[in-house]
Amino acid sequence: MHINIIRSKAKDMGLKTGRIGKIDLVHNIQRAEGNFDCFATAFDGICDQEGCMWQEECFALANKQRSGD
Repeated sequence: MHINIIRSKAKDMGLKTGRIGKIDLVHNIQRAEGNFDCFATAFDGICDQEGCMWQEECFALANKQRSGD
């Protein structure tokens, strides 16, 4: 998901978005929704948060972080 869409969602929720990276911004949204702030932490492609809108990108970013890219 493009960062501008994420920022828009955060703003709609009343969250501050300035100078916050994508992962931290998604974590803030997750916490505001009452969910775990686990975005980009599913290193082995394992996640028990069924129906999470971030899941596909979460796996990709987690693997990217793990490989050091």
